[in-house]
Amino acid sequence: MNKSELIVLTDAVLITAIVQRGSADLVLQAAQDAGAQGGTIFHAHGTGVRQKRLGILGLTINAEKEVIYIVVPADQADLIFERIFVSAKLDTPGMGILWMSALEKMATHVPHEIAARFGLHADTKK
Repeated sequence: MNKSELIVLTDAVLITAIVQRGSADLVLQAAQDAGAQGGTIFHAHGTGVRQKRLGILGLTINAEKEVIYIVVPADQADLIFERIFVSAKLDTPGMGILWMSALEKMATHVPHEIAARFGLHADTKK
């Protein structure tokens, strides 16, 4: 009999950061140092009204970006969010943007011993 177990996690947050190209590895390392388990990085190309120059400062903004997705437990989200903000230098104009979204539910493989330790129960599907 082949059965799959679905363990749904509900207390998670998705942190999304869009940073300058070449910054994502440093940002992800800062998130991991703060407790994140890992993340997904992909390349993107940004555009908009500030595509060439940023305001009177005349700073050139690179259109090549990296996007980072990090799923974290809700109770760790604020600390990780802050560490990402600092490591990506998001207090500097044109460096990127960062946001957090609550996840209604998520699922991935959870080993039996981990599920038992945290009291997670699976919905068994046949």
